[in-house]
Amino acid sequence: MRQTRSSQTGARRMTSAARGTLAALMVLIAGLGATAATSEGDQTIIKAHGVSTFGELKYEEGFDHFDYVNPDAPKGGEFSTWAFGNFDSLSPYILKGNAAALSTVFFDTLMTGGLDEPDAMYGLVAHTVEYPESREWVIFHMRPEAEFSDGTQVTAEDVVFSYEALRDKGQPSYRVLFRDFKSVEALDKHRVKFTFNPDGALRELLLSAAGLPIFSKAYYETRDFGESTLEPPLGSGAYMLEEVDAGNSVTYKRRDDYWAKDLNVNVGQNNFDRIKVEYFADYTTAFEAFKGGAYAYREEFQSLIWATAYNFPAIKQGHVKVETLPDGRPAGTQGWWFNLRREKFSDPRVRKAISMAFNFQWSNESLFYGLYERTDSFWENSDLQAEGMPSEAELALLEPLRDNLPEEVFTEPAFTPAKSKSGDVADRRVLRRASRLLDAAGWTVGDRGIRTNEAGEPLSVEILNDSASFERIINPYVENLKRLGVDVRYVRVDSAQLQEREKKFDFDITTRRYAMSMTPGIELRGMFGSDAATAQGSNNIAGVSNPAVDSLIKTIENAESREDLNVAVSALDRVLRAMHIWVPQWYKPSHNIAYFDMFERPYDDTPPMMGLGEISIWWYNPQKHQALIDAGALRR
Repeated sequence: MRQTRSSQTGARRMTSAARGTLAALMVLIAGLGATAATSEGDQTIIKAHGVSTFGELKYEEGFDHFDYVNPDAPKGGEFSTWAFGNFDSLSPYILKGNAAALSTVFFDTLMTGGLDEPDAMYGLVAHTVEYPESREWVIFHMRPEAEFSDGTQVTAEDVVFSYEALRDKGQPSYRVLFRDFKSVEALDKHRVKFTFNPDGALRELLLSAAGLPIFSKAYYETRDFGESTLEPPLGSGAYMLEEVDAGNSVTYKRRDDYWAKDLNVNVGQNNFDRIKVEYFADYTTAFEAFKGGAYAYREEFQSLIWATAYNFPAIKQGHVKVETLPDGRPAGTQGWWFNLRREKFSDPRVRKAISMAFNFQWSNESLFYGLYERTDSFWENSDLQAEGMPSEAELALLEPLRDNLPEEVFTEPAFTPAKSKSGDVADRRVLRRASRLLDAAGWTVGDRGIRTNEAGEPLSVEILNDSASFERIINPYVENLKRLGVDVRYVRVDSAQLQEREKKFDFDITTRRYAMSMTPGIELRGMFGSDAATAQGSNNIAGVSNPAVDSLIKTIENAESREDLNVAVSALDRVLRAMHIWVPQWYKPSHNIAYFDMFERPYDDTPPMMGLGEISIWWYNPQKHQALIDAGALRR
């Protein structure tokens, strides 16, 4: 994510001798993967089959396949799972509509990453990447054999069109991402050049360009990219649409004629003939459907169901496998997020007090069966999270920003939520401390027991949610807030309403979960950057707008080493926690999964670092499937 100085500045200060040494190192270090390193003016030009954030690549040029796959995995069968709510679109990159799950599967990118490296990408549509050591520009050399599903070539003009379509009509996060893109131009039919702002996040921008989805320019000459649609889109990816039942299910079919099916980055992957997603309006109905065989794979996120309901006959008979597998990624950043755009939340003491009313310890023991741990950090379960008092390296970043930071950043250990020592849902000791914070912030208890400000306005708070299963968690929290004198109400809406209200920032408090990167960077602009705070539909759900946060994000983007990155991320984590922009919830550093015993995978108990890869690297066993049918466990 963040770092201390820009790679461009470092490059400009480098002597000619140092550049020569660096070029030699780039050729000699086996893991770097450069196929050529030449000089152009005073810069070293690197040509390689892949690129990573800090230069190191695990896989050398010409590698056969990723280590974690089974290169001989058979093809066939169907992988089916579930999603919550509904959908009305197959356009996942625009603001309009609610896109179907996995609808990004239609589109290839110039390069792609693996599950065992957090910050590296290898050639997909592009076979070679060419860039100077400063990373101020990059040229992607594209494969002439790359084709869309209608047989037309994927060209540099398509890449240029894709960039312009996302910039002009895509989700607001793309405009934030493209802030430092100066130009994108087709040099010829199969070479496309991206040029970046020299003061931008050069370390990140190259990889961001490499990961952009590619659309057909010709296809959209008769269609509006910015309008949602259920028409099957034209892409160059491994899957195409087979069937869609709007709001209920969507099925993707593997393309036998996929142009890249034998590329090393795809060997042992895309093994299922079909991928189907069934939609359900609530978690309980979805679980019952799984028990009945309506779909075959489920990751369980409900502690109550996991602790009490995974004892149905199909499990006892061995037809359904139930497993807990480790998750090596940072825990999901999940919590109730304040809408800082609203004046009543402008004082951090108010936000902190509201946060203290959530009694995690009671909830964990009474509702979660002790399965979870409390989230403290935005990068929980990783070495990126802030610990204790700031280090000297962190202080070097934080001191120049002191005027825009809470004082507690410098005077107190990294914030952790209040812990209840009471067995009751209402811990009076914690609530008294929260009450004093509200008093100090000018919200005092009136005659009706409701807190009001000097103008007589009540402290009214609405907690928005779309899941009936969350009510058992929210309701005790609501009661504690009422004990504080907060005029609070819980409002449940359907998933479509929730998405629309969140896009328009029409809420007080809402629940959101982010999957945080092990190598954070430019995506933080969309989550916490000022430019995204007022952009409807952005990922900055809380509306964070703070120059110190913006500065730390820029430092993260320009980090030149993993060590620098960790320091900068820890500093940002410390700052965000001190700002009290959310009520952190809980996490479990593992995956709870259940599936009908007809799938196999290339690992036993330890998944790749970046996830289970169940849809991409697992495969189907027809003999096991038939055995389930013969036993009456599945209908087909």
